[in-house]
Amino acid sequence: MTLVKEAPRTSTSFIIRSDANTRVTASRDPFYELMRRLFQDEGTAIRGQRFLEIIIEREESGSPMQTNEWRQMLDEFGISRSSFYAMRNKLLGAGMITNKKGVYRLSGQFSKDLIDIARWWWVAVLRRDLGGL
Repeated sequence: MTLVKEAPRTSTSFIIRSDANTRVTASRDPFYELMRRLFQDEGTAIRGQRFLEIIIEREESGSPMQTNEWRQMLDEFGISRSSFYAMRNKLLGAGMITNKKGVYRLSGQFSKDLIDIARWWWVAVLRRDLGGL
């Protein structure tokens, strides 16, 4: 049996909306809107946003969040261990965070993957010049 803590974190699902009015940047709270595209449950989206904010705050303070601080997160969010790791694994799978050497950090992999997809679609499928993207 695989523990959720050790489950593969290589990918995740993300909701893409085609209507310009539903763009993340058109939202009053873009961060929350982004989390709602990653998490189906509103409560998990709020916790995911807060978890990322904590990682950001800790990085900026020079005291990055350690992976062994998971118990404090359970207390702060009032959730089970499996719920925490499921949320964390989605963020890892999306490429928004990493957990190298026992430390959680923000990751640019999410942005790089979206750029790669956009470029491929623009050039290979739409057959347009990359300069017009």
